Amino acid sequence: MEKSSRIKGAESVLNLEPNSSIAIGYHALFGSHDDLMLLEIDEKLLPDILHERVALRGQLDEDSVLCTQSKTYAIKFVGNSNSPFLIPPSGQFALCENSQDFDGEINDFAPVIKVAPGNMELVEVAPKLDRLKLLLSENPYSYEDVLEMDFMEDVEKNKARLYNWDDLVERVQASDEEMRNGLCALSAVEIDGFWRIVDEKYMDMILRMLLHNSVLNDWSLDALNEDDVVSVLVSDGFPDKLACHCLHVYGSKVDGDVGRSCVWRLDESRVCVHFARQILSTGKKKMETFMAEWLQRIPGRMQASFNMLEGEVLTEKLGVETWVYSFSVSSLPLTPAERFNMLFRERSKWEWKDLQPYIRDLKVPGLSSEGLLLKYTRRTQPTLDADPVFSSR
Repeated sequence: MEKSSRIKGAESVLNLEPNSSIAIGYHALFGSHDDLMLLEIDEKLLPDILHERVALRGQLDEDSVLCTQSKTYAIKFVGNSNSPFLIPPSGQFALCENSQDFDGEINDFAPVIKVAPGNMELVEVAPKLDRLKLLLSENPYSYEDVLEMDFMEDVEKNKARLYNWDDLVERVQASDEEMRNGLCALSAVEIDGFWRIVDEKYMDMILRMLLHNSVLNDWSLDALNEDDVVSVLVSDGFPDKLACHCLHVYGSKVDGDVGRSCVWRLDESRVCVHFARQILSTGKKKMETFMAEWLQRIPGRMQASFNMLEGEVLTEKLGVETWVYSFSVSSLPLTPAERFNMLFRERSKWEWKDLQPYIRDLKVPGLSSEGLLLKYTRRTQPTLDADPVFSSR
């Protein structure tokens, strides 16, 4: 028998029968092989890996993450207490036997090409969407952008701070699905190939004009014809993309169509919250003053309730008077440690009814809401029937 026929690949070990054995020896190319690394994965991820539906994402100053189409995983290196041997398949490398390793009685052996000191494992993590918010906040779309359309030089200059989908994928550690959800949560819109957040003052202009036109044209706020709304807003000087975006931000599609045009219903809560934000953008107000101005600003066909403002405003007692001020959950970080840090800077103690609206959007894989509270807060309850109070841990 030729010596080369004695050398077997990894399959000889994988297919080893019970109570049988095979000799192990060093491959002629045995060495450090830093380009080889073991990756331990859950079986449910195997199809994504094998069909190349994953991507590594991260900047040079970040630890890379692995993203599937819907989830993000941190990559951790874990050292091994034992010594895993890596044996290549037959034909993977030119196999050269070192005859000094074996005597003449050895028939078959599997060559070890590397000893792995450890392996990588994947841990599901939350996407880093604070980075997405930071990037899009650099250059929000405003009325000035509309005016600059006539000055192409200014448009080209501003593109340096704009980001298309590929730019965001390169800079934000999130899966495609998580990225799309993040863009939706920010009410971002794609304009001329770039994803933009629209300036609140400009959105206020569009919404006010839509409501004004609904009165002039006797439109029902529960059945707005998209073609009619967009056509009139465009005639008022707003881009059709932004006119349609206004319906997406403050409304929802109604089942059924009028001809080929979609029908929208303005969402009462979103519209009322918008006007509350506008009123409180100048600072805190007495509760009575705020409520009077709020009820005056909202459309007459809508009913405002202070409960709509959970996670948007806080109140405080100064003497006998109650004051209200803006404190929006949308302005807080998405990472739990930073979120709780800001919350306890705002208030040293929180009752559950006030705290819950500010943490219910936090999503940490493998950690429940109760787990978050245990990790970042101290809970006190003076009596069994008293509401719990949370302070910083």
